[in-house]
Amino acid sequence: MLDTAFPTRIEIGDRKLIRSFSYIGGKWCAAASGETMAVTDPATGDTIGEVASLSGDEARAAVDAAQAAFPGWAGLLPQERSAVLRAWFDLILSHKEDLARIMVAEQGKPISEARGEIDYGAAFVEFYAEEAKRPNIEGVTSHLPDAEVELWREPVGVAALVTPWNFPCAMLTRKAAAALAAGCTVVCHPSAETPFSALALAELAERAGVPAGVFNVVTGRAPVVVEPWTRDTRVRALSFTGSTEIGRLLYRQSADTVKRLVMELGGHAPVIVFKGADMDNAIAETMKAKWATTGQDCLGANRIYVERPVYAEFCERFVEATRTLTIGPGMEDCDLGPLMNEKAVAKQEEHVADALAKGAKLACGGKRHPLGPLFYEPTVLTDVPQDAKILHEETFGPVAAILPFDTEEEVVEKANATEYGLVAYIHTQDPRRIYRLSRALQFGMVAVNRTKVTGAPIPFGGMKQSGLGREGARLGMEEFTEIKYVCRDWA
Repeated sequence: MLDTAFPTRIEIGDRKLIRSFSYIGGKWCAAASGETMAVTDPATGDTIGEVASLSGDEARAAVDAAQAAFPGWAGLLPQERSAVLRAWFDLILSHKEDLARIMVAEQGKPISEARGEIDYGAAFVEFYAEEAKRPNIEGVTSHLPDAEVELWREPVGVAALVTPWNFPCAMLTRKAAAALAAGCTVVCHPSAETPFSALALAELAERAGVPAGVFNVVTGRAPVVVEPWTRDTRVRALSFTGSTEIGRLLYRQSADTVKRLVMELGGHAPVIVFKGADMDNAIAETMKAKWATTGQDCLGANRIYVERPVYAEFCERFVEATRTLTIGPGMEDCDLGPLMNEKAVAKQEEHVADALAKGAKLACGGKRHPLGPLFYEPTVLTDVPQDAKILHEETFGPVAAILPFDTEEEVVEKANATEYGLVAYIHTQDPRRIYRLSRALQFGMVAVNRTKVTGAPIPFGGMKQSGLGREGARLGMEEFTEIKYVCRDWA
């Protein structure tokens, strides 16, 4: 039954995908207090709808439901879990346009990027539908006479998933599909700024035959909903995507219950362009690395280092390409959309002002766009000094910082001089340099002469304070399992 307590302004074909209540134990639940949260369109500032804002007790009730459903879900044959995930995948793809429109309405990204995210998010469901069939027992050569040794992988139990606003579909499917494939049940908290995407996925999960209590989505304010999960011993794993600051907080809160933690935290990606690189490709790929999702991407290029002999050419061509970018509401499918909130815009202003005050040059942009308060012009800063904030803090927006370097050793040192270590981008034609830098750069992922590297089959994650564990690939499912060692004597 469609809950109609809070009408929305999102125009889609299948209105049943618009849900305003949380989804707990197979039921759509309003907050007992009646409290709600408004969700706004960042392009216009208009309220597009409201969702229930649940209490800590109601968040614990979701764990009750997940815990009760766990034995049944874990006890299914792997092929049975696989079939349910496959049905979910098919439904996500068949509702791609509606899901993309929901995302644009609450997140603001261009509609073509939203459609791409639905494809990307669905790919994880398809991948883990296959991986669900292969939690194989591993035999080990016994170190004891007359004994057989086996290693089993078993689901950890209830997993809590906390997802961000910049990729409201893909971050949820990447986590949930892996956990469900492993045999876990989940409680999910989507960002308060983008809850409708998660609730639509819950509606499709129900249609796919996910049993009641296996997949729960709890809307509300993050400190209220998530804190009880960190303290609950029944929640055996916590997977979080978001800022390093919040990741540290969740790490501390989860310490007393010794949870399995998977964290994809902040990024501060360097792009390193050497002389001799294919300049056409380096410009095109750096444009992708910088401006995708309006710069609101943990993989986004934050620092662009260019070897001095080609520095002037790179800057000139990059600025020229940036000036051609279009900006507007997501449904107009421009190159850049609005930023998510006022805090995000204020950070762009802070970083630009700081860099200019310290001697950087403004090549283009540098101010809010007249389209609205959350639109910011694509901005390029050149000759950025090493002490500028933008070279040490994640900007998470449409500001590019470019600076020259002279030696390989110098640029490696500067690229590594950060607490972050998610992804680094290299542009060079020298195979030996590719090998050296791939080894020397302290990042969990290294992209060479390209930008796009992520996908369901690869292990996504970072080093240092960019996170713990990996998502995607077989490793992503293994994060939600425990290894049980069985030593058996037949006598």
